[in-house]
Amino acid sequence: MPPVFLPDLRLNAEISGPPSGPPLVMIHALGTNLHIWDEVLPLLPPGLRILRFDLRGHGGSDVPSAPYNMGTLIRDAERLMDHFAMKDSVILGLSIGGLIAQGLAVKRLDLVRAMILSNTAARIGRPEQWQARIAAIRATGMESLTDATMERWLGRKWRDHPALPRLQHTFLGTDPEGWMGCAAAIAGTDFFETTATLTLPTLAIAGANDGSTPPDLVRETAELIRGHRFALMRGTGHIPPVEKPAEYAAIVTQFLMEIAHV
Repeated sequence: MPPVFLPDLRLNAEISGPPSGPPLVMIHALGTNLHIWDEVLPLLPPGLRILRFDLRGHGGSDVPSAPYNMGTLIRDAERLMDHFAMKDSVILGLSIGGLIAQGLAVKRLDLVRAMILSNTAARIGRPEQWQARIAAIRATGMESLTDATMERWLGRKWRDHPALPRLQHTFLGTDPEGWMGCAAAIAGTDFFETTATLTLPTLAIAGANDGSTPPDLVRETAELIRGHRFALMRGTGHIPPVEKPAEYAAIVTQFLMEIAHV
């Protein structure tokens, strides 16, 4: 489908399912794109109205000059949801997508009725870590961080992981300017206080081998939200929809059924 033209930006978005279906919005991780959801989509309950899109600086979306701030990324998602009339949605956000989901839920509760926070936290890493990574990519490109990123994403046995070729290709295909822009947004974000004010239904998903957002970090954020559910996926790292799409889809589907979204 054609991209969505906002006044200042073109975002690559795909929407599927009937217009009257219960809405689900899927927001991908840093250094990936909307295709991390490809294997999960056909395994979700039929009839959902699903919106997925490439963050600014990623995939087929425009690449403004870095840095970006988290408020801008939240505003991008908000404008897309308004464009497609996606009210009372479940927001599924992975990594930086989970930060965007938390910020969006605080800002626009009319858009968000529940969250799935996947492999994410209220604060991810330390600002100095992100600044060092940004400096490395500015100096020598995406290759400078590929091995370290794959190890954080896939765990100690990353070199033998069946998902490595695909994730490596996706990471290396990310525009360095877009990666640096979104990394700067992560570096400047701490949502502990605001996320602790949320009371909407929330599922947190963690991967046992995730070095970017380890299970304890995901659980710490989940525990800020009263009545949350927590799911730990064994044998997966930071991008479980690519690593174990069937198990991931089953966990998401169970939550959607528990909250009567489907």
